[in-house]
Amino acid sequence: MLVSYNWLQDYVKVDDLSAADIAEKMTRGGIEIDIIHQLNKGISGIVVGHVLECSQHPNADKLNVCKVDIGEGEPVQIICGAPNVAAGQKVVVAKVGAVLPGNFKIKKAKLRGEASNGMICSLQELGIESKLVHKDFAEGIYVFQEEVEVGRDALQALNLTDEVLELDLTPNRADCLNMIGVAYEVGALYNREVTLPKVSVTTNDEKASDYISVHVEAKDDNPYYGATIIKDVKVGPSPLWLQNRLMAAGIRPISNVVDVTNYVLLEYGQPLHAFDYDRFGSKEVLVRRANDGEKMVSLDDVERTLTKDHLVITNGTEPMAIAGVMGGATSEVQEDTTTILLEAAYFQSSTVRKASRDLGLRSDSSTRYEKGIDPKRVKAAAERAASLIAELTGGTIVSGVVEDDTLAIEEPDVHISLSRLNERLGMSLTGDDIISIFSRLQFDYKQDGEAFIVIAPSRRPDIRIEEDLIEEVARLYGYDNIATTLPEGSTTQGALTEYQAKRRRIRRFLEGAGLSQVITYSLTSAEKAKGFAGEYTGVAPIRLSMPMSEDRSTMRTSLIPHLFDVLKYNLNRKNNDVHVYEMGSIFTSEEGVLTKQPTEREMVAGALTGMWHEHTWQGEKKPVDFFVVKGLLEGVFAELGLEADVSFIQDRKSGLHPGRTATITLAGKEIGFIGQVHPATQKAEDLKETYVFQLDLEAVITYEVETVGYVALPRFPAISRDIALVVDADRAAGEVEAVIVKSGGKLLKSVKLFDLYQGEHMDEGKKSLAFSLQYFDPERTLTDEDVSVVHEKVLSELQGKVGAKLRG
Repeated sequence: MLVSYNWLQDYVKVDDLSAADIAEKMTRGGIEIDIIHQLNKGISGIVVGHVLECSQHPNADKLNVCKVDIGEGEPVQIICGAPNVAAGQKVVVAKVGAVLPGNFKIKKAKLRGEASNGMICSLQELGIESKLVHKDFAEGIYVFQEEVEVGRDALQALNLTDEVLELDLTPNRADCLNMIGVAYEVGALYNREVTLPKVSVTTNDEKASDYISVHVEAKDDNPYYGATIIKDVKVGPSPLWLQNRLMAAGIRPISNVVDVTNYVLLEYGQPLHAFDYDRFGSKEVLVRRANDGEKMVSLDDVERTLTKDHLVITNGTEPMAIAGVMGGATSEVQEDTTTILLEAAYFQSSTVRKASRDLGLRSDSSTRYEKGIDPKRVKAAAERAASLIAELTGGTIVSGVVEDDTLAIEEPDVHISLSRLNERLGMSLTGDDIISIFSRLQFDYKQDGEAFIVIAPSRRPDIRIEEDLIEEVARLYGYDNIATTLPEGSTTQGALTEYQAKRRRIRRFLEGAGLSQVITYSLTSAEKAKGFAGEYTGVAPIRLSMPMSEDRSTMRTSLIPHLFDVLKYNLNRKNNDVHVYEMGSIFTSEEGVLTKQPTEREMVAGALTGMWHEHTWQGEKKPVDFFVVKGLLEGVFAELGLEADVSFIQDRKSGLHPGRTATITLAGKEIGFIGQVHPATQKAEDLKETYVFQLDLEAVITYEVETVGYVALPRFPAISRDIALVVDADRAAGEVEAVIVKSGGKLLKSVKLFDLYQGEHMDEGKKSLAFSLQYFDPERTLTDEDVSVVHEKVLSELQGKVGAKLRG
């Protein structure tokens, strides 16, 4: 909604406030002002000029030499190339020294040998959008259609000194889709009186019922329809003040009749439609549902095919308008129109919304009907429009309004108590404070002690429950004035849950290690919803019943495919070192069971490609590899105290490299995977060498671990022993390490693998694994004998359980 600052002052006195002040106050009061449009786009030095003479340029066929009076004594000579310039016109003149939009400065010039001292302007050259310019002046200069003072500042004449507030309204505040509604809002915020338009309707002695009859078949869709007849009208351009206000609101002037209906739409929020009575085709208005396949040409000259879901205004047989959306071309008001049939009606929002959506036709009228209009203003708006049409066209209003009226206006009672309100807001307002706020809002109310019964006005359909009143009190009192208080009560937690705290620790660890968090869509394509690495084979993808697009039609079953999209986006922009992770939900369902609620599981996944770290000066480079990613996960598990219960087991998974993939288990239960993306998948996804992981976050976080214990710093030295073991080539190092840990007992404090060798001097099918073992006793200094006993036991167990031999 675009609100003219100058126009707003017709209803509420705000001349002591700037548009910026009002925008700030409204935004703080709950209605956000996105932009304040300055209609003067840097213009200065333009005046109203009078073209005294206009003759052909002696040296140019398409130029004219004009003598123009600009109110400064002697006329000035201006060369003008506009096809519609002529003597006797009142025009907009940019004097020498004037500035036009874009900092375009007007200077003295010579055009084909003739001096030009200024410029006669079009509205477009003054910064007005072409779509808002009347068709008569779409090309060429602008010519004033009414008497204006020569030499007067043209900025004021064209309303280019105005400022326009752009309201970003939420769906519940449809009451501010009109100037009166905005005036009520501003009046409440500043505690100022709102002045409504004064309407005076003068009619003749004829009866409108002699001209037209009204019958509504679909009364649920159209509980009120009123028809007013205005005769002897003369269709022509609107006066300048009306055109200026429409253009400020983003509407193009058309003619005085149509402009009035648009003006009242903006003023009252009530859509109206003017039919050419003589082209209507009958003396009957019949409102009914359309027939399936029925056709009508709308005002935009498009043939519309209707269905029984659409409501139409007919002349008894043929559709003349789509109710609440757009009129028909057949009965359009034209230059030769002399009699107007003015429609003012209340249509149900759901009916209008259905027609607008089905036909792909959205208008200012349909927007307001869809969001809800004030039923009390329907008749008042019709009177206002009839009065203005008669005034601006010289027409006569025929006595009476022909109606079909079954409209029931509801203004429900909403109850609220002072104690309840203060409890919810954490404030200490008094009854007088509440009375003052309700009075500023112009809400009728009854008071019984600390209880208030508020009659919700029909213009505010968003006031229905006590929370609505609490919101009104809070925003009028001022959100900034609500005191800051701490919550009270023994049940108030005021802290993260254990799950949230652990999730935050994982996030901080990964980010501290150098990964960046990303957030991707939960909706994906059917292809990507098949998952990755075959982790959910046998589950049914969950497809939306009405997807926005095929790319967002199915719930994801893995985070990895979307991380590939992130990598590709970065690689395409020459960002080759990408390390990202995501925490998010996946959605699974049983195969073939589509009526069951899908299972949602929170996962954490990562994708890394490029260099892990690089020091150019020192010549150090470390690309991402399997062990970098494994080290990250080991760090996560250590952060949560899970390292003793986690195992990495070599495995094969679809989409991953067969020799660089592992399944991750926690206490013997699979919780995820880690691996290099298979070269074929890598090529298909247009990636470089990439490593990925995915973990069941819920399983990791909810796993119960022993409380972490702290020990004193060691007072006694440790003893290290290194061993090189020859084992079968397919024997996993982790399996060997597990045997060492188990057999080492309490004295063995750490085991580290520091070497792997296969090749020359090694039997076929064998490999060498070198481990460093550290023995330590916190109570005493160990001797070689103490360590040798345990060490020999370790070697014996290795030989017996994994067939390991010491390498000679």
